[in-house]
Amino acid sequence: MTEPELDIKMRILLAAKKLFAKQGYDGTSVRQICQEAGANVSLVSYYFGGKEKVFEALLENFFPSYLLDGFNAYEVDPVTGIRQLVGEVVNFTLQDREMSDIVQLEVMLRSCRTDIVMRCLHPVWSNVRIVLKRGQEQDLFSFDSITHAMLQVMGAALAHKRAVAFEPLLASDPLSEEQIADQTIQFVLSGLGVPQKAVIPE
Repeated sequence: MTEPELDIKMRILLAAKKLFAKQGYDGTSVRQICQEAGANVSLVSYYFGGKEKVFEALLENFFPSYLLDGFNAYEVDPVTGIRQLVGEVVNFTLQDREMSDIVQLEVMLRSCRTDIVMRCLHPVWSNVRIVLKRGQEQDLFSFDSITHAMLQVMGAALAHKRAVAFEPLLASDPLSEEQIADQTIQFVLSGLGVPQKAVIPE
């Protein structure tokens, strides 16, 4: 594929990502995507095979599958594992807000595309579950229900995404992206009963 072809494909993907995040998949037409990308409408079918395939291509190109590169949930120290997994989830949602919003919207709507999204999410959260269970077995984590612990970790890792809806209740003391990730990790580990000296690394 030539460089101009790669350029137009990426412009279409970036336009779709922007519009899907802003107005949803169903609220976005192929014509709107192409107008945003400055591309001929026929190119969506030519390069991708339709809007559905554009959605799939977004996940292939922008969902950070590298999150689990070299990560072994059965060998990593559980505290280190939770620190790494939660940190990566928070960083992804902060660094690519459009893609994160698309993923969240599809899961909330339980759309016909949810299965595609869950194929990307399941490996990450499955590893969280494995690490939590191992940490419990090693008496590093304290909780009664693995399901409840999973929900609490998920809730904490994604809590900052709901901040906009509750702005009137929140103080205006914004944190940097790094601080948000660090404080979320500390909150999760403290909730799991990890001693304070292990929660905050030296």
